[in-house]
Amino acid sequence: MKKNNSAIIILIILIICVVVWFVFFKKKSTKNNSSTTKKEVPEQVTDQNPAEKQSYKIITWNLFNFGKSKNDKELEFIAETVRNFDVLAIQEVSTSPAGPQAVAKLADILNRKGAKWDYIVSDATSGDGTERYAYIWKTSKVKLKGKPRLSKVLDKKVDREPYLAHFMNKNDSFLLASFHAIPTSKDPEKENSLLYLIHKNNVKQNMMFMGDFNQSEKHEAFDNLKKENYLPTITKQKTSLKMKVKNGEKLAKEYDNIFYEKDFFKIQSSGIINFADSFRTLKEARQISDHIPVWIEITLN
Repeated sequence: MKKNNSAIIILIILIICVVVWFVFFKKKSTKNNSSTTKKEVPEQVTDQNPAEKQSYKIITWNLFNFGKSKNDKELEFIAETVRNFDVLAIQEVSTSPAGPQAVAKLADILNRKGAKWDYIVSDATSGDGTERYAYIWKTSKVKLKGKPRLSKVLDKKVDREPYLAHFMNKNDSFLLASFHAIPTSKDPEKENSLLYLIHKNNVKQNMMFMGDFNQSEKHEAFDNLKKENYLPTITKQKTSLKMKVKNGEKLAKEYDNIFYEKDFFKIQSSGIINFADSFRTLKEARQISDHIPVWIEITLN
């Protein structure tokens, strides 16, 4: 009887050992297989969403007799103001050698702020109140396509014909027209109402008109552009500086803007930079300019 009991006990112990060994081995094997699977079959990444469209930040600024009137400190301030944009359009560059020199110096200052910039300056405009235009751009974002040009379409029709520059980046391209209209005393309506002719001559291009129009975007002078599906970037926004602060107000007139083709551009953001708030007096601010810059961030549809 004792022998039988001993045999039974030994048999039970063996069964327990077999069960424990089986469970332990199976668990370890499963763990190893799972680990091996992760190594041999990496997770697949599928591009379910298309790549985000490239955005472009464009700023326009009438820099009031831009040339020898700007000292190093003022150029540094201008560079710091525009450094985070991709393209800068400048109106009212002096026709004297000091004008292009100031543009070159501004580009050089920008080049020392962490990005590479290039620039181009127009010939002098052909009518009364002659001046130059300039573009400065970040080369990592855009490059020029062809040679910028003063508009032949409006040559002899306006005093300061717009300056056109075609920028591109891979599959994106857009044509900018920078313009400084005649003063309000000379009726800028007769010039602004003709801008649509440049569009008519470049219907295959994605266009924007920008600059100092010396007129509010509400004026009927822009109706021809609006009929071609152009919209103003800002509305009911003053952009010129007063001579003196009045009732806390520093801004005077709704002169500067950017008009864009709504069928081709999607606006990510837009606005102004009221740099006058950085100065103690308007007199000091007006050493930079009597206009504040207007900007837009766009993607192409």
